[in-house]
Amino acid sequence: MDNLPDKDITEIIISCAFKVHNKLGSGFLEKVYENAMLIELKQTGLSVKQQIPLSVYYKNITVGEYFVDLFVENKIICELKAVKQISQVHEVQLVNYLTASRIMTGLLFNFGNSVTFKRKFKKTTNNKFNPVNPVNLKYRDVQMPRVQDAQERLV
Repeated sequence: MDNLPDKDITEIIISCAFKVHNKLGSGFLEKVYENAMLIELKQTGLSVKQQIPLSVYYKNITVGEYFVDLFVENKIICELKAVKQISQVHEVQLVNYLTASRIMTGLLFNFGNSVTFKRKFKKTTNNKFNPVNPVNLKYRDVQMPRVQDAQERLV
């Protein structure tokens, strides 16, 4: 597990999730945990943005938009839930977000009775983690939106 992409940053994020849950406990809506995570992550010195809009394209046409709960260091998507348990639907949702955004690393958190999390990584076709900046990757003939474009729309 030492060769995981973004290992140092994801460990800090996971640690923050446990701090938030230890302080708040269970039973709150997702938004409460999201706001608390924002505070905790910023206190570590990490760059974090909340509710970043990202368009989803099909054949170069926008077909939808979703909002990233937390986007850390401009390279890690954090999806937060406050449900009884994480289901496969939640995991698929995160993988779809990674695919649509061309981001390589995602974390799925559930603030239920205890904190649970899943790490998700996009791999290249040769099943290795891609060390290059994900916004420089080419996906077939479909031009995917860059996260920087979504961020610039916010300014």
